[in-house]
Amino acid sequence: EVQKHSVHTLVFRSLKRTHDMFVADNAKPIPLDEESHKVKMAVKLRTEYGSVLHMPTLKENLREKGGPNTGDPYGHKQYSGNQGQELEYLITGTHPYPPGPGVALTADTKVQRMPSESAAQSLAVALPASQSRLDANRTAAGVGDIYRHAGISERSQPPGMSVALVEAGGNKNSALMAKKAPTMPKPQWHPPWKLYRVISGHLGWVRCIAVEPGNQWFVTGSADRTIKIWDLASGKLKLSLTGHISTVRGVIVSARSPYLFSCGEDKQVKCWDLEYNKVIRHYHGHLSAVYGLDLHPTIDVLVTCSRDSTARIWDVRTKASVHTLSGHTNAVATVKCQAAEPQIITGSHDTTIRLWDLVAGKTRVTLTNHKKSVRAVVLHPRHYTFASGSPDNIKQWKFPDGNFIQNLSGHNAIINTLAVNSDGVLVSGADNGTMHLWDWRTGYNFQRVHAAVQPGSLDSESGIFACVFDQSESRLLTAEADKTIKVYKEDDTATEETHPVSWKPEIIKRKRF
Repeated sequence: EVQKHSVHTLVFRSLKRTHDMFVADNAKPIPLDEESHKVKMAVKLRTEYGSVLHMPTLKENLREKGGPNTGDPYGHKQYSGNQGQELEYLITGTHPYPPGPGVALTADTKVQRMPSESAAQSLAVALPASQSRLDANRTAAGVGDIYRHAGISERSQPPGMSVALVEAGGNKNSALMAKKAPTMPKPQWHPPWKLYRVISGHLGWVRCIAVEPGNQWFVTGSADRTIKIWDLASGKLKLSLTGHISTVRGVIVSARSPYLFSCGEDKQVKCWDLEYNKVIRHYHGHLSAVYGLDLHPTIDVLVTCSRDSTARIWDVRTKASVHTLSGHTNAVATVKCQAAEPQIITGSHDTTIRLWDLVAGKTRVTLTNHKKSVRAVVLHPRHYTFASGSPDNIKQWKFPDGNFIQNLSGHNAIINTLAVNSDGVLVSGADNGTMHLWDWRTGYNFQRVHAAVQPGSLDSESGIFACVFDQSESRLLTAEADKTIKVYKEDDTATEETHPVSWKPEIIKRKRF
C-alpha cells in the first residue's frame, strides 16, 4: 500500500531535498595548495618574464619601509638592511664585498649599493678573468629571490642572453650583450653535377630505377609495363622483361642472390631469376597497386608498400607474408630497410612517417611533422640518419627514435624521390622536372638543375620519378616523365675557385613543424 502524506509533509520533504542538493556551494574557492602554487608561479615566470629574468634589476622606485611586507600575497622577501636608502642598480658579476681574496677592504670597496666608478672598475680588474666569466651568469638579488621562490636555481637563465661584465673601464651598470644568434656552418664544397647522357627506349614514363651491386648494369621499370636492363658504361639496352600488366612502380636487385624483384600497379610483386630471365615467384596479398619495395640487407626478407595503406614483409624463399604492417591511413608511397633498428621505415600519403619493429610487426615511432604526403625517404649510407621528402619541405631525422634534425627548405614542388651518397650530396627530384642538390650536413642547396625534355615531348612531361647513385657514387641516374633516363656526373674541371660556394652565414631559421 502507498502511504498517504499530507501536502504539508510532501512540500517540506521537497524543500529538504532541494536544500540538500544546493547546499554545497560549488563556487567557493578551493583551498590553495602550496606545492601547486609554486609550480604555477614557476611556469608563469618562465613564460611571461623568461626573456628578462636574467637582467640586472633596476630598483630606483623600491624603498624599504621596514621588515618583510606582510601584505605581499606571494611572500616575496624584502631587504631590510637598506632602510631610507635608494637602491638604483645591483652590480652583477662580482663577489659580495669585499670582492675576493687579495683585495683590500678600503673606503672605496666597502659594502655599498652604489659604488663609485673607480670602485666598480677596481672590482672588475681585481677578479680573475675565469672567475668574472663564471660570475657573469649570476642574476641580480631581486631576480634570484623570484627564482628561489619559484623553486628554480638562481644561476639558471634563458639560453638566448647573457650578462657580461665590463672588465675594464667599467661603469655603473652591467653591460647587457645578446649572444650571437646561431649561424649555419660553412657547407662542404661539392663539385657541380652535369648531364652527360640521355638514354631513351621506354615507351612510357620511367617510374623506377635500380643499380645492380656489381655496378655493371642498371634496371628500370616503366608505365609501358616493361622492365629494361641497360649497360651502365655504354647506356645500351641489354634486355627487356615483360610480365606486368600495368605500370611497373618499383625494381630492386638482390645483393644476396641472382634475383630481381619488381612490383606494379597490377597489385603484383614478382621475383625474376636473372640466370633464366623468368619469373620464379609471385608474392600475393596486396589489395591495391604496389608503390615500392626494398630488400633487407642481411636477411632474406622483402618489404613492399601499397595503395591499400599497408606494407607487407615477405619471406623471399617461401613467399609467405610474415607481417602486414598496418597503421597508415592512406597509401604508403615509399619503404626502406636497414640492418639496424628500426629496420623498416615507411612514408605515406597520410603525411606521416613510421618506424617499425620488424620482429613484432608493430610501429615503434610515428613522425607527424610533415603537412603533406611523404613520397620519398632515403637513408644516409654512413650516418645513423635519414631524410624524408614532401611538398612542404625535406626533413632530416636521427635514428633510432626519429629525432628531428633540420629542415631543407626551398624545393617548392612535389618531391618524388631522394638519393644521398657518402660524400653528403643529397639529391631531391620533383614532379616538375627540377632537381636540387644539397649539402647533407648543413642543408645548403648548392645546385639546381632543370634538364630539358627530350625532343618531341611536351614541356609538361618534365618530371623526375626516381633517382639513384651508382655503386661508385660517381654517376647519378634519373628516371623521368619524358620516357628517358638521364645520367649525370660530377664536373671534373670545376674547382672551388671557379664555382665558389655563394654562401652567407645566415641566421638559421629551423621550424619544428
